[in-house]
This record gives sequence, C-alpha cells and structure tokens, in this order.
Amino acid sequence: MTVNTVLALGVMITAGVCGSLVLRKVGLPSVTGYILVGVLLGPSITNVIAGEVVANFDVLTSIALSVVAYLIGGSLRLDTLRGIGRIVVWVTLFQSMGAWILVSVVVSVVIWRLVPGADYWQFSFPMAFIVGAISSATAPAATMAIVRETRAKGPLTTTLLAVVALDDGVAVVAYSLAVGICMVLVMPGNGISLAGVVLEPAWHIGASVALGAALSPLTILATKYVRRHEVQLALVFGAVLLCAGLALMLDLSLIMANMVLGFVVVNAVRSSEEPSVMGDMETVLYTLFFVLAGLHFDLGVLRSAGVLALAIVFTRCAGKYVGTAIGASISAAPDVIRRYLGLALLPKAGVTVGLALLAAARFPSFGDLLLNAVLASTIVNELLAPPLTRYAINKAGESHTHKT
Repeated sequence: MTVNTVLALGVMITAGVCGSLVLRKVGLPSVTGYILVGVLLGPSITNVIAGEVVANFDVLTSIALSVVAYLIGGSLRLDTLRGIGRIVVWVTLFQSMGAWILVSVVVSVVIWRLVPGADYWQFSFPMAFIVGAISSATAPAATMAIVRETRAKGPLTTTLLAVVALDDGVAVVAYSLAVGICMVLVMPGNGISLAGVVLEPAWHIGASVALGAALSPLTILATKYVRRHEVQLALVFGAVLLCAGLALMLDLSLIMANMVLGFVVVNAVRSSEEPSVMGDMETVLYTLFFVLAGLHFDLGVLRSAGVLALAIVFTRCAGKYVGTAIGASISAAPDVIRRYLGLALLPKAGVTVGLALLAAARFPSFGDLLLNAVLASTIVNELLAPPLTRYAINKAGESHTHKT
C-alpha cells in the first residue's frame, strides 16, 4: 500500500516532532532529529515515504526557506547592527574566503588522485574551485531553527544571524566569479566575460534586494496597524509568499529578497513591536523542511562520492572556523565571538545544493561528480553541524531554553 501525500504529511510532522523530542533529551538539537527521521522514512532506508511522493513536496522547501529568510532579516535591527557592523564585514569576508580557498586547494588534489586520467587544470581544479565557491554559503534554515529553539540572545547570536544573512550574497558572487574563470580553463577558446563575472551577479543581488524592499509597505502596514493577530499572520505570510513567488518567476534569490523584506519591516516599526507574527508557524515549517531534507538522503550518492564528500565537509569546516577567527581578530571582536562563532557557521543546505545544480548543468564534463559530491557532503554536514551550532550558543551563555 502506497502512502499518499496527505498521509505522508501527517507522518512527517508527527514522527519528526517525536524524533526531535527524543534527541533533545540527549542534548542534540531538534534539527538533527528531524533529519534523522526523514532519513529513516525515506526511499534509501525503509521507503515508508516513496520517492514519487517526496517529489510532491518540493514547494514546501521554497515556502520554508522564504519564512526563515524573513525571520532572519527581521532579527537584524539597525540599532543593534551599528555596534557590530565592522565585525560582521570582516568575519563574513574571511570565513567565506577561508572555505573557498581551503576547499579548492585540498579537494582539487583529492579529485586528481581519485579520478584516473583527470587533467588537473581542465578537470580537477575547475571542479574544486566551483565547489569551494559554493562552500562559502551557510544554511539559514538550520541556523535560525537552533536560534529559535534555544531562544538565543546576545552578541554571538546577533553577529551569527547578520553573517548568515550576508552569506547568500557572497555565495552568489563567488559562484559567478568561479564559473567565469573555470569556463576559460575547461574550454580554453572562451574568454572571461565581464557580463558573466560582474554584471550577472550584480543584477541578481540588486534585483533581489529591490524586490524585497518594494513589497515591504504591505507588511509594514500589517504589522503596525492591523491589531487582530490572525489577520496579521495572513497578510505577512501572504507578502512572504508573494515575494518568494516573484523571485522564482524572475530567477532571483527568494532568500535574499525575503531577508530584505524582514529587515525593512523590523526597522520601520516601533522597536517595542514584534516584527514577525510568524512564530505560530515555525515548528510546523521547520519540521516539514528538515524531515523533507532527510527524505532526499540517497545512500547510493553517499557511497559513490563518500571520500570526496568527507574532504569537502572537513576542509569547509576548517576554512570557515579559521577564517572566522582571523576576521574576528582583525575587527577586535569580543572573545566570545572569536571562540565560538566559527562553530556556529558550519550548517549548509539549500543555497549550496541550488548552486551545485546550476554548476552541474554548466559543466557536463564533471557535473555529475560535482553534484553527487556536494549532495553527499550536505547530507553528512547536516547531521554534524547543527549540534555544533547549538554547542557554540550554549558555551557562549546565550541559550535561554527552559527544560520541560
């Protein structure tokens, strides 16, 4: 008997919440529980929820990412950011570059040794350089889920959310630069295109920012003047979906557009007002999003690209951690940020996979290997990184979770 779509939703939510409660009892974050439940229910293990049913839920990913992006933008108040702006810029720059450089160097050697007959400059290095650029992204959903779960507040949390908000833009720019350079290496007859390297990412980022800002008046009005909570929720959620839908239609970043939407709204309303009325939806959305991520787990991918995936995971984590430490030192950040922010910036997911899909289509000579390696590394990373993010927040003394 095949599990239908409605039944699958019920199983995902119920099993996901139960799994998260079990793992929280042993000190692990809810995110890890959601993902593990998805892995167990998915086609690679028990096949309770079949692959064709999983494919029906792709729209949930866009909806959840949009809400998460709005919440992250809504957590960035200008009066708070003024004191940490220098730290955010330096940390964002160095942790992104750290991941990009270290992944590119180490993974290029691993590919060269693993793939028989691979030309270093036309195969191994271009693939690793693009994977490195993609690796600069940090997953906003996992980060925000843990911040909300721990009720975290403080300088580490504020800096973390600000850096994560900028990471999407950095990843888009890095990816575009890497593609422009690697096209020349893989196909020497091509020259470096100014439009491809500079103008395309500039348009992508600028238009996404403009879209979020343009849709903010509706949300500001809903937040400031509508008093009934359920009406506020409907209007704000509708604005987030409008923003996401238009971004998808225009081939823009729904994450960046909704971050800007949330950022403009929180800084336009009175500081005493709650910028988001989406709190009632968070648990359901996070449960569905991360269980769905686990359902996409493919054991075959992990087997075929396991060594390469592990190289990506560990070099990316090392690059982000060291880069964060360097950026924090240069900007004279507080000790708590120097010690723990690097551990909190390790999750990756949606943006990484999306850029990997684009790269696989652009470079057929190594596209399949690149996509499998990135997918496998994302699976491993999503199991390892969330507990480290929670550990960092706890060690920084910014968790305000009440035990139940």
